[in-house]
Amino acid sequence: MGIWDVITDIVEAATPWTVAEAEAAAAPAAEEATNEQATEDSKPASEEPEAEEAAEEEDAEKEEEEEEEEEDDEEEIVDPKEKFEEECRESKQCAPAKHHFEECVDRVNNGSKEDCVEEFFHLTHCATDCAAPKVWSALK
Repeated sequence: MGIWDVITDIVEAATPWTVAEAEAAAAPAAEEATNEQATEDSKPASEEPEAEEAAEEEDAEKEEEEEEEEEDDEEEIVDPKEKFEEECRESKQCAPAKHHFEECVDRVNNGSKEDCVEEFFHLTHCATDCAAPKVWSALK
């Protein structure tokens, strides 16, 4: 992965206006489930070993779900740096850098062929410098 890939990944991660991706419609899945039920109903009774395998698979799925629930019950550690940097991006101290970044994004959205990497790094640097003392005081 080259430096340019890293930079574009950072920009894509920081911009909330990236391409929206829609999920597939639920209707075809419902039709497939209905078709599967119809084919299962027409199967002969001699396929009972498959029913046992299906029951074993369901048990395995239930165990996995229980493990996931246990993991969800554990508290997630929240990085205070992210919260402080977001506050700093919105602060008066980083307003000029944010303004330049937003102007660049507007130009790009209107068809400009430039990128906003430099402006992004200026904004990120400002937010990091502003948040650093707050992070250290929160960790003490």
